[in-house]
Amino acid sequence: MKAFKYILLLLLVFIIGFSIYVAVQPNEFSFDRSRTINAPASLLYHKVNDYKEWPSFSPWIEQEPEASLTYSDKTIGEGAFYSWKGEILGEGKMTTKSTEENKSITQLIEFTAPFEAHSDINWTFEPSDEGTTVTWAMEGKQDFVSKLFTTIMGSIETETGPNFERGLFKLDSLITEDMARYNIEINGISEYGGSFYLFKTTNAKSTNISAKMGENFGAVMQFMGSNGIVPYGMPMTVYNTMEENNVIMSNGLPVNERHSIPDGSDISIGYIPKTKVLKTTLLGNYNYLSKAWEATMDHIKENNLVQSELKPFEIYVTDPGNFPNPADWKTEIYIPLEE
Repeated sequence: MKAFKYILLLLLVFIIGFSIYVAVQPNEFSFDRSRTINAPASLLYHKVNDYKEWPSFSPWIEQEPEASLTYSDKTIGEGAFYSWKGEILGEGKMTTKSTEENKSITQLIEFTAPFEAHSDINWTFEPSDEGTTVTWAMEGKQDFVSKLFTTIMGSIETETGPNFERGLFKLDSLITEDMARYNIEINGISEYGGSFYLFKTTNAKSTNISAKMGENFGAVMQFMGSNGIVPYGMPMTVYNTMEENNVIMSNGLPVNERHSIPDGSDISIGYIPKTKVLKTTLLGNYNYLSKAWEATMDHIKENNLVQSELKPFEIYVTDPGNFPNPADWKTEIYIPLEE
């Protein structure tokens, strides 16, 4: 009997001591995970900001893909939410509290079953030399029950951190795959209506052609701005010579009439007359232009088409500044043909 009393006393001391230990654990928690993704901040921001996109990268929905999901009428931006219910995931809701476009998203996550809890979720999108550093953070308060749970089962960071890492990995993979999409369409024979264009000519190699184009377009736009000339269409490149290590190209912008060019200027004006052409459209990153050209030249050979003396050219239909995903960039290739 005496020994039993000692055991009860020791058990009571342990319970009191353990309770004190639990009670003095931190009242708050916070942690984050980051990943640098080779993609524009705007593209990543819009992916995360739309709850309809979450099933594609959520590590929890991956664990129970058959879980029931419910979305608000508006799934993007402040006030949007989605909720879930599943045997593994339990029940909960995620609501967007605030956003700063292309920079940050603040959310509230609420669990209702098998236990009740809520925490703040913060996303930030920071441009870097390698792309965008995406940070997924979580913070909240811990009551005694939460402290007891984490003392026995492990910290919230230990449980949730790996899921954040998995989610960022999936986000990276999805965005990278999406940006790599492209399509080449041989539109067939048509007629180009003709246009004047202001241009600057230079030679380039395959290794520096993009940089040279940028320099030329910048020079032409500066000339037009200084002389009050308004472009009459999207940027274009006329290829005077096309060899792997010797590309001579004229990069410029179309204008609606002939303009006088000051003596000594490195900007010139040209004219492409109305002519029969073979047109090809590339939808995708400029990196795939070589494939589009290859498909176009194969089509010419297979169909016994004859190029005219006019030089082939490209028109860049979309402004990359307005289309963050390269998969949405549209380029048209024109090969002038003999009548």
